[in-house]
Amino acid sequence: MNKIYKPFALSAVAFALVACTPSEPYPTSTMTLEQEEQKEAYALGASVGRFIDRQLDAQEEAELVLERDVVIAGFVDALKGEAKLSEAEAEEILNALRERVVEQRQQVIGGKAQAQGEEYLAENAKKEGVTVTESGLQYEVLQQGDGEKPAETDMVEVHYEGTLVNGEVFDSSIERGEPAVFPLNRVIPGWTEGVQLMSVGSKYRFVIPAELAYGDREVGGGQIPPNSTLIFEVELMDIKNPEAMESGE
Repeated sequence: MNKIYKPFALSAVAFALVACTPSEPYPTSTMTLEQEEQKEAYALGASVGRFIDRQLDAQEEAELVLERDVVIAGFVDALKGEAKLSEAEAEEILNALRERVVEQRQQVIGGKAQAQGEEYLAENAKKEGVTVTESGLQYEVLQQGDGEKPAETDMVEVHYEGTLVNGEVFDSSIERGEPAVFPLNRVIPGWTEGVQLMSVGSKYRFVIPAELAYGDREVGGGQIPPNSTLIFEVELMDIKNPEAMESGE
């Protein structure tokens, strides 16, 4: 193993050390980084620290808490070559831990998202102008176009913005400044169903239940929690000819 990557591998041992042990305080460093070599060394350590901090934050969000002093103790022991677990033992424990984290996030965070989504769907369905389809998809016409409607197998060009029920934006072609083009049968079911209702030039607001979106999967590194109801404002700009696109016309 290349020595520069060894701290990253050894730092993983820390996640497996959950026993309660006496620990020393770890105050923030007061050193001054003057030489390039010092900055490089510090940057490597800081990168490891940030990675572990993000992992622990994600676990704590799911109510799975590891003692941070023990995590630090495991990291220090590993750097000294005195880790209390072999790499094989640590990897086995970490694999099990990762599965627990996924399950916990689905139960805790996914449970909250599901409850919030169901409440939002119930309230939104009562609003004037909102239609609920047989599948549970909700839509509202913001602007009615007069062009053609796409089929499920068509390629469409759209501008859109996606938010969670709390208003947090998780994706936006508008922010990127470029419309999205994709086959309508290669997206989440709520999109496939909803965009077929639109005529070119229309703008709709869709509220998509989790079962028509990503279900119990967590998407985008946590941007979309499990069991999330999603809201999209979609403008259908054009229906593309796939053959023409392949030929560059």
